[in-house]
Amino acid sequence: MAKITFQAARVNAGLTQEALAKEMGVSRSTVNDWETGKREIKTAYLYLFCRITGFTESDILLPERST
Repeated sequence: MAKITFQAARVNAGLTQEALAKEMGVSRSTVNDWETGKREIKTAYLYLFCRITGFTESDILLPERST
């Protein structure tokens, strides 16, 4: 199975950044930072993201961390 980007998984699940942020208990800017690679997602949040979107950890392609 091909990997799907973090952002594509969110969109595929029908969630806006704001809606996902609310479900995960983080700010919208944090979700944006995860999608753009400005902030690395912690393992616990990745697991929560996967439960919310229905994807597995191995399905998700995380962006390279930008410097």
